[in-house]
Amino acid sequence: MNPCVHSETQSLTHVLLGTAASMGSVPKLQDLYDPTSRKHLLANSFPTKEALQHALDALAAVFQRYHIEEIRPDLIADCNQIFARDLGFVIDDTWVQANIIPHRANELGGLTTLKSWIPKDKQLVFSDEVHLEGGDVIYHNDHILVGICTRVDYASLLTARTNKAAVDALRNAFPDKKVVSFELIKSNTVPEENALHLDCCLQFVGNGYAITCPKGFAHPSEYAWLVDFIGAEHIFEVTPIEMSQMMCNLVSIRPSIVVSDPRFVRLNNWLRQRSITVEEVDFSEVAKQGGSFRCVTMPLRRCP
Repeated sequence: MNPCVHSETQSLTHVLLGTAASMGSVPKLQDLYDPTSRKHLLANSFPTKEALQHALDALAAVFQRYHIEEIRPDLIADCNQIFARDLGFVIDDTWVQANIIPHRANELGGLTTLKSWIPKDKQLVFSDEVHLEGGDVIYHNDHILVGICTRVDYASLLTARTNKAAVDALRNAFPDKKVVSFELIKSNTVPEENALHLDCCLQFVGNGYAITCPKGFAHPSEYAWLVDFIGAEHIFEVTPIEMSQMMCNLVSIRPSIVVSDPRFVRLNNWLRQRSITVEEVDFSEVAKQGGSFRCVTMPLRRCP
């Protein structure tokens, strides 16, 4: 398989979709590494394996209707393999393996078959000092947008997933691209005060539109750059509560088709008013783990 992705919204033809088939029993609090999962575990509302798999299968059914080839990770016993996006991403014809936090290292074992299908000269793996998860990388035409954390307490933040070294590594690997970084807000305990990844507070849809959460960005000047880049008239802004519900975390099938959650009535109406077809899938249980449609999908090929 030759990878090919040039934007977030081109027609999707091949995708790695996460799985909950072998995730094991409900985790202990000390084993969780995001505030949304912690919140639901403490509230006795943590999602079951069956509910998560049902949602993933419903998304797979949408992909099948649009003739998108769906691949699943190799199963690893007692491992949460839902959020495939963070494990890797494609820029042009290069598949980049992410350097995820140690808590999630076992997930990379699920990529063995996928990596055997991708030519070796089309795979890129950065050195260990480069901390990078796929949810923090959004590729938009000639721009690579990267969510980072540079706080002095970085080492104690389980929600800090991508560092400044990743920005430098991407610039070196893709010198013809414009790499722009954004400092994200981080909290280990409060979902509304945490942008786990860039795709939790930014997502491109359609032709030139975007969904954003201004409060997800730590520096107003960086968000101002983004507004100028996209155009204020093309942006749908969400609140911190809506961000924590994963309203920014959609996935596009085509420029004119996007998958969203039926809970997002305000957003879905806005998309339809702009002639974007909305395929609705209930992902409320998946969102309890701090991710949604973009998080569970790793696009491998998108056609112009």
